[in-house]
Formats: sequence, structure tokens, C-alpha cells
Amino acid sequence: MKKNLLTVIIGAVLVVIFALLLFVFQVRQSEVAVVATFGRLSAHPYDQPGAYFKWPWPIQKVYKFDNRVQNFEDKFSQTLTADNNNLIVTLYTGWRISDASKFYPKFLGDTNAAQTALENILRNAQNAVIGNHHLSDFVNTDPQQLKFDQIESNIEQQVQSDLSTKDYGISLEFLGLKKIELPESVTTSVFDRMKADRQRLISTEQYEGQKEATIIRADADRRAAETIANAQAAAVRIQGEAEAAAAPTLRVFEQNPGLYIFLLRIDALKQSLNQKTTLIFDERTPPFDLFQNLPVDPPAK
Repeated sequence: MKKNLLTVIIGAVLVVIFALLLFVFQVRQSEVAVVATFGRLSAHPYDQPGAYFKWPWPIQKVYKFDNRVQNFEDKFSQTLTADNNNLIVTLYTGWRISDASKFYPKFLGDTNAAQTALENILRNAQNAVIGNHHLSDFVNTDPQQLKFDQIESNIEQQVQSDLSTKDYGISLEFLGLKKIELPESVTTSVFDRMKADRQRLISTEQYEGQKEATIIRADADRRAAETIANAQAAAVRIQGEAEAAAAPTLRVFEQNPGLYIFLLRIDALKQSLNQKTTLIFDERTPPFDLFQNLPVDPPAK
């Protein structure tokens, strides 16, 4: 009896499990699912985790897809700029399935096919956007002239527009320029252009330096000329004042030249006796000839 009961219980459990497998499907956190009824997809995808009811095959069939962001890196591709220079560009993107009910009919659930379609869209958007920019927007000695952010934004907008138009059920999460290279022929011309730009900057700096030096020299010459002119004017003024002050004395000396000579000798003697000095001199040598014929004091009584 106990064995029969155990067999019944086990059989019932197996029936329940089998029924669950037939009539229930599970959607995980990282998945999105669509249900096809007699080959026609249901109106809405199942994008929330949980267990859902379904009819067994061949009435209904469940298709599940990875709902996480898929990283994708474009292959190297050459693109012409607006000034006809070749660039080798690599893009990186992140995309995910935004609407599984639209994604499945387009690609039959094949993510590789979806990635190939996305690659073509990226290539077209890349060529269109980069073709509107000059090489100087990518390679420039002035960082302010680079336009990487604007170019990435324009490519992303173009790709989003194409995905929306084609109704692939795919959304672009992010996009960026991973690598930009120049062919050897373009590299040579770029280096030549960079050298020319550097030389132009050097010439500009030299010109500005020479201009500034000329201004400084001119200002220094003007200040020197003003100083010399002021000094000369002061010298003339002092000389005039001295001559004016000396004029009365000069008239006296002209009337009495002997007095002038006498005063000169007195001044020379003052200069000689300016310090405590013992003089040995010849009375016949001017100005010591003033000591000739001096009165002698009478001897004391």
C-alpha cells in the first residue's frame, strides 16, 4: 500500500513538472522573450523576469533573447574627409534589443545578423559625417580646433535615425571613436602641415618680439633724449646764473687786474695751508712771493 502511494505521489510530481514544462516558461533578469502563436508573434514581448503561461508546441513557441548591452567594435575602414584625405577609423558601440517583437521578424533571433546590419549602418553614418569635416578637425596643433565630441555626436544621431527608420527593434546605448589613423601618404602631408603651422607660429612670435623690442627701444631713446635735453637745459641755466652772479665781480677785476691776481695767490696759499703743513718754499716763486718784503716786528725790549 505504501509503495503504491509513493508511486502515485512520484507520478503526480512528474505530471506537474511535465505540465509546467509544457504550459509555463520563465524569463530571467537578463532576457526578453516573445511568444509565437501558430507562427504569429504576440503583441508584446515579455521583458520582466518571472514565470508566464503558454500553450504547448505546436500551438505556441517561445523565443528568448539576451537583453543585455552588446559591445561591438567596428573593423578598420577608410573614410574620406571633406578635403579628400583618407582616414582609417574604428568605432566602438553598445547596443541592445529594445523591442523583441520587431527584432525577431527582422533577424529571426540571430544577433550576428543584427550586428552585421548595425555594422553597415555605422559605416554609412561614419562616411556621411566624416565626409563633412576637414582633416584639421581630427589632427590639429591647436586642441581648441579638434571636434571629436561633435563628430561622435553626429554619427550617433545618424545611426539612431537609421535604426528608427528601419525599425529593427534595436537601440544604440553608446558610440565613440576608438582609433583614428592616417595612411603614410597622409601622415607625411600632415607632418608637413604641422611644421608649416609651427613655423608660422614661430614667425608670428618673432614678429611680435621684434615689434615689442622696437617699442621698448624707441621709448628708451625718447626717455634718454628727454633726460639729455633736460640736463643740457639745466646746465645752460646754471651756467647763465653763474655768469650773471660773476658779472659784477668780473667788472671789478677788469678795472683792477692786480687785485684779481692777488686774490688768486691768496686762494692758492689757502689751498696749500688747508691742513697742518710745514712749508719750505722759495720766496721768489709765486704765490710764495707774497712773503717778500714783509715788515719785521722790532725786537722786544
